[in-house]
Amino acid sequence: MAKFRTIKGGRSEETSPDDYRSKLKKHRAMNAYRTMLFIVLILVLVLIIYARFQSHVYTGYEVLAANERTVPDSQRDIRLGHSILSYSHDGAHCIDADGKTVWDQGYEMQDIRISECNGTVAIASYNGREVYILNEKEKLGAIKTNFPIRDVAVAQTGRVTLVLNAGDSTMINTYSPAGDLLYSGQMHMSGSGYPVSLALSPAGNLLCVSFIYVDAGTVKSTIAFYNLTEVGDNYTDFLVSSYDYTDLIVPEVGFLDDSTAYAVGDERFMIYKGAEQPESLGEHLLSDEIRSVFAGNGYVGLVFRSSDSDARYRMDVYDSGDNLVGKFNIDFEYTDVLFEDSDLVIYNESSCIIYTYRGKEKYNDSFRDGVRLVIPTDKAYRYVLSTSSAVETIRLN
Repeated sequence: MAKFRTIKGGRSEETSPDDYRSKLKKHRAMNAYRTMLFIVLILVLVLIIYARFQSHVYTGYEVLAANERTVPDSQRDIRLGHSILSYSHDGAHCIDADGKTVWDQGYEMQDIRISECNGTVAIASYNGREVYILNEKEKLGAIKTNFPIRDVAVAQTGRVTLVLNAGDSTMINTYSPAGDLLYSGQMHMSGSGYPVSLALSPAGNLLCVSFIYVDAGTVKSTIAFYNLTEVGDNYTDFLVSSYDYTDLIVPEVGFLDDSTAYAVGDERFMIYKGAEQPESLGEHLLSDEIRSVFAGNGYVGLVFRSSDSDARYRMDVYDSGDNLVGKFNIDFEYTDVLFEDSDLVIYNESSCIIYTYRGKEKYNDSFRDGVRLVIPTDKAYRYVLSTSSAVETIRLN
């Protein structure tokens, strides 16, 4: 048998191949063990840091940057992606987190109708004949109509659907941002009913409309879905699915994503699923009166008056899978709700509360200045505040 010769302490020793392989195997096993131990220690450290992060409660904030601004009382602010859209009767403008103007849009409008979807906005006025389409970076287009506008819905892509008053009939037309007519439909009160709410999916492929009509003295509602793609070409009037409800008024419909829609009635909450032909995913009968509805980032929140003496209101939050995420108490007169990936922010001009979706309270304190709007950033627990005198970037601590 062949042997290996090794030198130790100036003296040669002979080692068999079996001994060599045994030592090599032990060496490799020891290295694998050390590697696994290192990985386990890293995972434990990450879990400890994550647990401390989740359990940490913020008690205040510091202002990292502030840029002065002057806001007239007649001007309103809404979130436009990570920017601020300010609008009034004589125009709108967009500013970024540094307070710099991105664009200005002049117009003259009285009864403003506005629709926003994932950073894209459409601005029109009731009985007006113009609509402006813009996003947080640029102006996308403007459309002039031949008939007075009754309502408007916009997609993230800039596609716009308008409800138009054509005298004895109502038209629902969908346009590209450049003003090209993509889809047109007519309806009469004796036929389809009257549209009370409408929404486009973010990509603009699905249109959801809530109709109301009277049948034999009974009020009824229909939730109709139109597929504005080649799929809809195979259906009459692009209508791919619809759902009828008796003794129910549905004043609000919307989309959580391109394949999930919701509808809120006075006594019922519904979710529909499907990117091409939406189907009913779930229905919830409501015993309490809905006070407000908020939606965003794949969540929808229904606010009710609370029966709990410790809070004025209760908000039930559902996700796009029709799962009840949680019930959250609100003990102040809120003005807005912001849904983030891991938290929800409820606030008014002076108070703010932040919950995780598991119900952990992360922040409950007041703002130093009157806050008009809270805007998320790409960093956890860092926000942009729009006030009447400044745009502030803050970090909770």
